Amino acid sequence: MALPLEGVRVLDLTSVMAGPYCTMVLGDMGADVIKVENFPEGDASRRFDPKVNGESYCFAVLNRNKKSVGINMKDPRGKEAFMKLAAKADIITENFRPGVVKKLGIDYDTISKFNPGVIYASMSGFGQTGPYGKKGGFDIVAQGMSGIMMMTGAPGGRPAKVGIAMNDIASGVTALYGILGAYIGKLRSGKGQYLETSLLEAGLAWTHWESGAYFGSGELPEATGTRHRRSTPYQAYKTQDGYVTVGANNNKLWTNFCTIVVEKPEWMSEARFADLPSRMKNIDELEREIEAVFATKPTAHWVEKLDEAAVPGGPVYTYDQILADPHVKARRMVVEMEHPKIGPMRSLGIPVKSTGELLEIRKPAPWLGQHTEEVLKEVGYSDNDLAAMWSEGVLYDKYREGSAATDDAATGAVTAQ
Repeated sequence: MALPLEGVRVLDLTSVMAGPYCTMVLGDMGADVIKVENFPEGDASRRFDPKVNGESYCFAVLNRNKKSVGINMKDPRGKEAFMKLAAKADIITENFRPGVVKKLGIDYDTISKFNPGVIYASMSGFGQTGPYGKKGGFDIVAQGMSGIMMMTGAPGGRPAKVGIAMNDIASGVTALYGILGAYIGKLRSGKGQYLETSLLEAGLAWTHWESGAYFGSGELPEATGTRHRRSTPYQAYKTQDGYVTVGANNNKLWTNFCTIVVEKPEWMSEARFADLPSRMKNIDELEREIEAVFATKPTAHWVEKLDEAAVPGGPVYTYDQILADPHVKARRMVVEMEHPKIGPMRSLGIPVKSTGELLEIRKPAPWLGQHTEEVLKEVGYSDNDLAAMWSEGVLYDKYREGSAATDDAATGAVTAQ
């Protein structure tokens, strides 16, 4: 049984996070993802530390299941090579500033004339149209403009960025489901299409509770720390040695929390905490009361009590703690593979578990230009053609003699643990 996208060819012109995340998942689903890169820099994330044996670990964990082709697109022969690849592509992704692919002559309108079935996806800061369509944008800019920074962090504090590149990942996920939907449509109609999304829109599209409150009553979402805006107790509370999260956000859970976890059944009849509106009105007092109890024991004790009471909760971990957690290991969310240059490396695993073939980590991330010759031979280039293009700087392979510094280009096998 084959992976669902086996035989589907993707040309990936994206860089850094949003686009590479999208194409990584397409690769996990079995697609043949060809990362077309400029040189000698390549994807901008290749410069990110830490580096092991000259290769960026951050790049490597986000670009598994891909091939890399180094082409000078400004040279007519490089552009011709790209067009030959584009003619056979099922999907093309790009995240240049709007207008760049048209200027390069590799936009959807151009390519769809000779490849009408292509699905072409663009990701940008603000979208291809509208007053901000020509602006560049990064995750931090989109987090600020989408209102997310104003609703993140401690009450009364400075605007806070979400701890991960949230809008970048949101854009990659949004493009991903758009591409998969377009591909399903193509299977039915035979027609390709163009689609695009942005960091701003993708992040904004995740603010549903906040939009409901604003459209319904004009409420502006403000920073609440770890608190829920509609329910309590539903936040992180300080313990003797750290923090624990509690989600006792319905009557049954609240009853179990009071009687079994904190052993304070009297809270259930107190006017301050008798029902959800009262608890929300007195949320500061409730926090003080809970933390006075929680301060007497360590986090592990309270996690055990919450589990005993069937009240959702857990420790607030540092990143190293969650990666070492036995549950995460049992769920195979940390995998090992062999990279041809980095050597043995660890990466995040597949978050979707399935009964059939769906996603698989098949090979490590490529070095810059690792598959240039292999991929171009597939579209008809002869050894003589390629020799001329190598010698004249049209093509690139970081470890090929005459293209860059030499090295033993061992390919290295991948084993997902």
